Amino acid sequence: MEPGTEMTDLGLEPPAAAAVVFGDRLELARRYYTVLAGAGVERGLIGPREVPRLWDRHILNCAVIGELIPQGATVVDIGSGAGLPGIPLAIARPDLRITLVEPLLRRTVFLAEFIEAAGLEVTVVRGRAEQSGVKKEAGGADVVTSRAVAPLAKLAGWSMPLVRDHGRMLALKGISALEELERDRAELAKAGAGHTEVLECGVGVLETPTMVISAEKLPRADRRKARPKK
Repeated sequence: MEPGTEMTDLGLEPPAAAAVVFGDRLELARRYYTVLAGAGVERGLIGPREVPRLWDRHILNCAVIGELIPQGATVVDIGSGAGLPGIPLAIARPDLRITLVEPLLRRTVFLAEFIEAAGLEVTVVRGRAEQSGVKKEAGGADVVTSRAVAPLAKLAGWSMPLVRDHGRMLALKGISALEELERDRAELAKAGAGHTEVLECGVGVLETPTMVISAEKLPRADRRKARPKK
């Protein structure tokens, strides 16, 4: 299927919520959907069974986390894959300065192609979040996002070094978010994270709100007193 295939050929128009979330940039979101459902499937970035639920489960699910991000923030999306959540976020929030971090070449090529075609001001960095080169290029972000990348404890170890003091890690985690946070709270503290909480995004807009684990990066001097007592 070609990236320019019409929406009607793909069999799914955007739900009403898409107009609320994307506003006058809905057409860009449509283009992203079309590319994911076509080239994204062909290149193995998206499973064919995901196509009928791309809008609700993937694109809108990711875009609504913009509710948690301040105006003009720098955002680093680690393990970006097909661009989730970074690209929907960039479409919904053009004020954000977004960098996508992804280690696999075929995925970075896909991302770069779509970003150029769509005219988005988004940077793609090939590499792993824990690599020194990535930390140098993308570190000091206001927010680091991730979705379906790793268990929370490992994720914190990758994300926190890229976040500035008092910046935040936002991890999209689904219905297991609270359980995972309780399990890994001590590991998050060791990674320098504090003020951890589970938040819902898209309430009143999406049928199923997005569950996000939010954690603030504490300055080194504040970390000891924030660690859970044994």
